[in-house]
Amino acid sequence: MIIEERASTHVYRQKRMFTKEELEAIEHLCVHEQPPYCNAACPLKLDTKAMVAAIATGDFDRALALYDKITPFPHILCAACEAPCERKCKLCEVGEGVSIRALENAALRFGASPKKRGLLRKKTKKAAIFGGDLFTLFLAGELCRKMYPVTVFCREDGYDAFVRSCAPELPEEVLLSSAKALSNMDISFVWNTDPIAVFSEKAGEFDLLCADFATAEAMFPGLDPDEAVMVCREHKLITGKTEGVLGAAFGAKKAALSADRLAQNLDPANTRGEEGSVETRLYTSLEGVSPSVRIPCTDAESAIAEASRCIQCRCEECIKGCAYLQHYKKFPRILTREIYNNVSIIMGDHMMNKPINACSLCGQCSVLCPNGYDMAKVCHIARENMVTTGKMPLAPHEFALMDMVFSNDEAFLCRPQPGHDRCKYVFFPGCQATAIAPATVRAAYLDLCTRLEGGVALMLGCCGAICDWAGRYEMYADTMVFLDRQLEALGHPTVIAGCPTCKRNLSKSEDLQVQGIWEVLEDIGLPEKAKRLNKPVAVHDACGARGDAETQASIRRIAQSLGCQVTQTPYEGDKSPCCGYGGLTQFTNREVAQEMTDKCLERSDLPYLSYCMACRDRFAREGRESMHLLELVYGTSADHCPDISAKRFNRLSLKKQLLEEIWNEEVTPMDLGFTIEYTPEAEAMMDDRMILKTDVVRVLQTLRETGEAIRDEETGLLLTRARLGNVTFWVKYEEVDGGYRVHRAYSHRMNIVNRL
Repeated sequence: MIIEERASTHVYRQKRMFTKEELEAIEHLCVHEQPPYCNAACPLKLDTKAMVAAIATGDFDRALALYDKITPFPHILCAACEAPCERKCKLCEVGEGVSIRALENAALRFGASPKKRGLLRKKTKKAAIFGGDLFTLFLAGELCRKMYPVTVFCREDGYDAFVRSCAPELPEEVLLSSAKALSNMDISFVWNTDPIAVFSEKAGEFDLLCADFATAEAMFPGLDPDEAVMVCREHKLITGKTEGVLGAAFGAKKAALSADRLAQNLDPANTRGEEGSVETRLYTSLEGVSPSVRIPCTDAESAIAEASRCIQCRCEECIKGCAYLQHYKKFPRILTREIYNNVSIIMGDHMMNKPINACSLCGQCSVLCPNGYDMAKVCHIARENMVTTGKMPLAPHEFALMDMVFSNDEAFLCRPQPGHDRCKYVFFPGCQATAIAPATVRAAYLDLCTRLEGGVALMLGCCGAICDWAGRYEMYADTMVFLDRQLEALGHPTVIAGCPTCKRNLSKSEDLQVQGIWEVLEDIGLPEKAKRLNKPVAVHDACGARGDAETQASIRRIAQSLGCQVTQTPYEGDKSPCCGYGGLTQFTNREVAQEMTDKCLERSDLPYLSYCMACRDRFAREGRESMHLLELVYGTSADHCPDISAKRFNRLSLKKQLLEEIWNEEVTPMDLGFTIEYTPEAEAMMDDRMILKTDVVRVLQTLRETGEAIRDEETGLLLTRARLGNVTFWVKYEEVDGGYRVHRAYSHRMNIVNRL
């Protein structure tokens, strides 16, 4: 069978992956960019998290720059801020929260004041402020920062007196430092003036008019005192009545924005953004965080120690557990948007194809995420969409798809138990079990036939997960129809799955009743030849069992009954990571697949016990003691890390053995008429490049028909080739005793055209 390849001249079709509303709903689930609890509580939008992080590294200059950014008078704000951020600190849930006010004070004490910006152009419209309270003091500073020429009409005489009248309750040193800061600002003052008396006379000289609430109310009775910041359009006057230092600073910031909009003839109520304190949807786990107490910030060292208590709140639950997200260093919302844009490209390079195909589709992220963000679903939909529109090349998945075709064709076997036309059960071990542990599959089937009544049929093949992972939904539908017909011929038996992925995949069919072999073994008991393993093991939960609590529990009960001391590991059960086989990651991105395997193995140094044969194989390849539960149950051993050709050989050998042993059907082996041997270098190269020995055989058969070969004069080796399906294979060999010794093999997705 040849799977259709996408042609380079293919006319791409367009199919929207998500509607705008669907995309926004998915992205909304990711809270990675939500503000930390302390940041969200601050109406002035201080980046508290960044400020504390800067102090923790001893960078007090950076900390002061962040603090100075939110207010023109940092000493006043620091001295009397009500600090709602401290009450929201996440550490308050396990102990004492970070002393943020003390750290702000440390920034002022130990940080160098930020350099003033270069010469900026003054705005043409002028602002006047009448009166003086804490609100107007902050407002004057805010308007000055916005480069408006500001004039203040007040009763006081001098900067010290003005600041003292605005905030009489603050310490003297704070007032003096703030008065000095005010004197350095480009603000004009008209001292010893009655603001109310000069308002009518001076108002016409200014474009923006501002006043403290007492002055405004005296001139225009009936103003609503409940408004934090009011824009009196009738009089074109900006005023505010606020409480506390933080309220005054926030009110002034809002008033300055209103003034700026009025100066531009804009509605001050429109497009203001999210002002003030906000509710954050951020999730931060406190797992592993121990209670701690505040450290008095008496000097720079103690301030650094106090800042170091901060846990830098963020949501990275999915990234912490997922090797795929760690590899691409992107959290789900950003990755989803990039994948969506990639799918939307009609012509051109689809740069996100590799990340789309690198996801194992295991669904771990949806369990780890507090909101259930499912990157697996996003990547799977993207694959299906791009296959539909002809934008996804076949190359990354072709070998796996052809292997599935092999499992359901040449290596496929479906027979009722001898003596039964229709069976109550059918054992479906899965393609990886037959490829890696044929002896275990044989022992399991013979045991089930012996101890289950009603007949147990056998079906050796693939459940269709391969083409489903590849996004080839038409091929998947055909596979399910094929399997349904085979099961119908057996009398619609209950499927006993030997693989959790097969169990989950086959359970999608409403007409099938499916159970795992581990459930059956718990019902009928373990065989007498079961092998005991009296030592600690780490159970690796397969992706296919995610959400299947009963399977996970059943595996552990059986393991314990066999003497295994099951130890808990991080990320077990539904949180278990993928071994790197799922989603065809090992075929599309070996680097990510390797990182997935490493992520699994870093959880424990103990031997790994799994109930998915692909997991067992990948762990064994890394040198870890690894076994499948059924190997213990039946006292068998899987092949040690078989290569891709050995896996196919195992399937065919098992089929031949069972046909001859159980159904008395003789299978005649094919006689090639010549011998082939492989150097160790050739075998390693072929396994790495996914070149099967059957591919080499077909190339050499073509050679015997055409006689076409090229001799390498330096090595004396011959080189021949043949196009098989979508791929041209090259074999470098020497002739030995009527046969061939293969030294190297290559493959390219190309077509050679002979021209005279």
